[in-house]
Amino acid sequence: MPHEGTVYVIDDDPAMRDSLEFLLESAGFTVKLFESATGFLALLPNLQFGCVVSDIRMPGINGMDLLRNLKSNRTSIPVIIMTGHGDIPLAVEAIKLGALDFLEKPFEDERLVGAIRTALKQGEDSAKNEAVASDLSARIASLSQRERQVMDGLVAGLSNKLIARDYDISPRTIEVYRANVMTKMQARSLSELVRLALRAGILED
Repeated sequence: MPHEGTVYVIDDDPAMRDSLEFLLESAGFTVKLFESATGFLALLPNLQFGCVVSDIRMPGINGMDLLRNLKSNRTSIPVIIMTGHGDIPLAVEAIKLGALDFLEKPFEDERLVGAIRTALKQGEDSAKNEAVASDLSARIASLSQRERQVMDGLVAGLSNKLIARDYDISPRTIEVYRANVMTKMQARSLSELVRLALRAGILED
């Protein structure tokens, strides 16, 4: 059976943890069990990417507190909340705090498995996008002030001559800055530089 990903189950009920472990391992997931959100958060910095399945009502740090903690630390791990009867208003609030889904107990096995697969896919896409955005920010930060000015001119559609006139420097010097911009931004063409600028929010589409 192919490896489906890692699931972190947080529930203070031993029987529920055991039941979920059996179900999810049967579905091909690697399962890590936690009896409290406190225990999970203590190990979180060392955990690989996965999906959290957490009960909403637990002693100490409950499911809502867990979501607030993850949100305040900008942790992008996907979370599915399990709720009991009467917890729906709380569950809706959990979605507002960043939970990807909530399941009302008792829920069908396939509903949980499907929700986890969706959460893992969305979470992986989000993590990739964050990594790309961070890398792009680092590239832009590496530009000198003059290189940034030249890049702004290029993506605005200005020629080397016009940019040179704006900053009272020679077109030949602009060519040097332009080459530096292309290298630092890792852009192979002007069109690619424009796409990067759009993605970084420097240029509005």
